[in-house]
Amino acid sequence: MNHRSQSAGGALRVVSGELGGVAWEVARRAASPALSGLVAGSLQGYVERAPHPVERREFSGPRAVLIFELGPPLAVFDRAGGGAATRFARGFVGGLDDVFTATRHEGFQEGVQVDLTPLGARRVFGVPMSELTRRVVPFDALVGPRHRDLAERLAALPSWAARFDMVEAFLLERAGGTAPDAIIAHAVSAITRAGGLVDVRALCDHLGYSQRHVIARFRDQVGVPPKLFARLVRFDRLVRRVRGGPGAPWADLAAELGYCDQSHLARDVRAFMDVTPSELADLFVALDPLG
Repeated sequence: MNHRSQSAGGALRVVSGELGGVAWEVARRAASPALSGLVAGSLQGYVERAPHPVERREFSGPRAVLIFELGPPLAVFDRAGGGAATRFARGFVGGLDDVFTATRHEGFQEGVQVDLTPLGARRVFGVPMSELTRRVVPFDALVGPRHRDLAERLAALPSWAARFDMVEAFLLERAGGTAPDAIIAHAVSAITRAGGLVDVRALCDHLGYSQRHVIARFRDQVGVPPKLFARLVRFDRLVRRVRGGPGAPWADLAAELGYCDQSHLARDVRAFMDVTPSELADLFVALDPLG
């Protein structure tokens, strides 16, 4: 099923179906232009029903993830805590990470996901992004009393469009009156436009600051140093290419995306996802369509 409707943020698309006994519905809507610089991509709502528990690996990327739990909360596994699972009843925020996050639901999940730019997350939550790096933090620990019940209010709304409108209003309210660090915004934009292929020393010289100064500001505004952010941007490009289906051979992709060679690409895939490139491609079968 496909359904489209118009809203403040653009066309809403709702797609539903069944795959391997798992029934799903995904709603997506482009973010309002007013959220430019805050949201990376579209707003997404999802419902999934399965006759068995479902486990997934959430990809590393150059963005922070905000999840509102509208159903039974996901189990999020903490590598640093010996693999223990934590559930966040109202939702959570995941900062930038250089390793995947494992999640599981017991047969049903429903929620809203918003991918935030690092600078957007810094403005929305008002904490140094280094406090979120490699961490998953309860949503209600990052916001005041006015917004702590936002997941419950979203769940009570009758449509995805209404839910997306409420999420956008929350983001605009939280970010209103704040502005990104102009220097780091320029650096992030330069790294992103270059697909991660930048000389950090030359970038710092262009900005007129020492590497130590730029790294300190990156940790505050982005959460990771510029070199790691550049690696995440390049890996994100690789993920998008692989997600698009069969394409160029791995050696050709390595050359296109700026890896030294195919072995270099494979090392990054192993570092970020703990799989081989071929296994990375296989993951998308399990992730589709919710990935």
